[in-house]
Amino acid sequence: MTKTRDENTEGQILNAAKSIFQSKGMDGARMQEIADKAGINKAMLHYYFRSKQLLFEAVFKNAFSLLAPQLNAILNDDSTIEDKIKNFTSNYISFIIKHPYLPNFIIQELNRNQDFILKIKDNKGFPNLEKFKKQVDEEANKGIIKPISGEQLFINILALNIFPFVAKPLVMAFANVSDKAYKQLMENRKTEVANFIINAIKHT
Repeated sequence: MTKTRDENTEGQILNAAKSIFQSKGMDGARMQEIADKAGINKAMLHYYFRSKQLLFEAVFKNAFSLLAPQLNAILNDDSTIEDKIKNFTSNYISFIIKHPYLPNFIIQELNRNQDFILKIKDNKGFPNLEKFKKQVDEEANKGIIKPISGEQLFINILALNIFPFVAKPLVMAFANVSDKAYKQLMENRKTEVANFIINAIKHT
């Protein structure tokens, strides 16, 4: 019973923290505010998570554990490179729309602590590129796609998907769009990014 209660309380905390981090970011979030939203006192919050940083990491790991296996499954299924690009892009953008704090958190952590990625790299389901790279080589050799290394193609996919979220204020300013219009732009990128990459690598 106690274990169940502990798990329920931790779940309440993570849900509350996720909501606060999404609306106010890491710097703007306050532990007292998270405790209030979770319906507990601050002492109880610190019992579960000693610092805001540890709580943020727990929220991140919880969300990443949902995303990483999806992306890994796409990279390692038996679909074509074209379908992988479409599915990867659609899944990634859909996920980040629901968890908009993640890209900036990753960049922030990598700038502050380059060993941060080691905390998640060994997690089960962390994306593995080996099959993807081999498949890129095979399709290039068959003339299905233009010659490109699997690493470079994957970096291109990541860059085009991640940047608009990391640079949201800049993108909104350049495009002169409202928050609502920005969200629609991101929805449109599910196909725009995939089509752009596929057209760039496919033989005509």
